[in-house]
Amino acid sequence: MYTTLCFDFGNTRKKVAVFLGAEMKEAIVLPDDTVETIQSLIDTFKPAKSILSSVINHNPAIEDLLAAHSGFHKLSHLTKVAFTTPVGKPETIGADRLALTAAAIHYYPTHNNLVIGMGSCVTYNFINKYHEFIGGAISPGLEMRLKSLNYYTAKLPLVKADSNVPLMGYDTNSNILSGVVLGMAKEMDGFIEAYREKYRNINVLLTGGDIVYLASHLKNRIFADPDLIFKGLYATSELNNL
Repeated sequence: MYTTLCFDFGNTRKKVAVFLGAEMKEAIVLPDDTVETIQSLIDTFKPAKSILSSVINHNPAIEDLLAAHSGFHKLSHLTKVAFTTPVGKPETIGADRLALTAAAIHYYPTHNNLVIGMGSCVTYNFINKYHEFIGGAISPGLEMRLKSLNYYTAKLPLVKADSNVPLMGYDTNSNILSGVVLGMAKEMDGFIEAYREKYRNINVLLTGGDIVYLASHLKNRIFADPDLIFKGLYATSELNNL
C-alpha cells in the first residue's frame, strides 16, 4: 500500500490527512505553508501521491515541491470528477465544495445528497442521484457570526463557541450563543426541510470543525463526519493521479 497526502487549505486552518491505501491514518494541522514544513511531511511520510485543495493564496512553491516528490494534483474546475456541474460558471465552484461533492458521490452514489460544510463559511451543496452537482448556498460560519457581533457593535463581547446553549439566554454571553448557535441550527434545519420537500429522499451529510457545536441541536437526521473533505480528496486523487 502507498501513502497519499491530502492537503486542505481553508480560510481558518491549513490541514493535511495521511492515507495509507484507502484508510485515513491521521490528520495534522499545519503551522504554515512554507517549503520547510511541506518538505518535513515528505521526509516523514514519503508519499506516492498528493493532492491539494486550497481556497487561499497559498505558497506556490509547495506545488512544485509536491510534484517533484509524488504524483501531485491540484484540485480545480479542470479536475476529473465523477459528477457533472451543470451550472453557469463551473470554474467558480470552490475547491472545498468539489471535494465534498466527490465524497458524497463516492460513499452514497445512488442517493440525492445534501452536504453541509462548516468552515469559515457554511456551504450547502446538493448533488442529485444522477451525479449532478446542482448548486446550493453559502452563509457565514460560526466564528464569523460571533466575531461580527463584536466587531460591528460598541459593547457586545467576543464570545467563545460552545455546544451547551440555552434556548433563552440569561446574560449577554448566553444570549449571543443562543442567537448564533441555535440560529445556525434552525437555518440548517430549514434548508434540510426545504430540500427534502423538493427532492423527497435525500442523505444529509454534515462535516467541518464546528460539528461539535451544532450537531446536537439539529432535529433532522444527519450523517456527521468531520473528515469528509479528506475522504473526498483521496477519492479525487485516485481518479486523477493514475
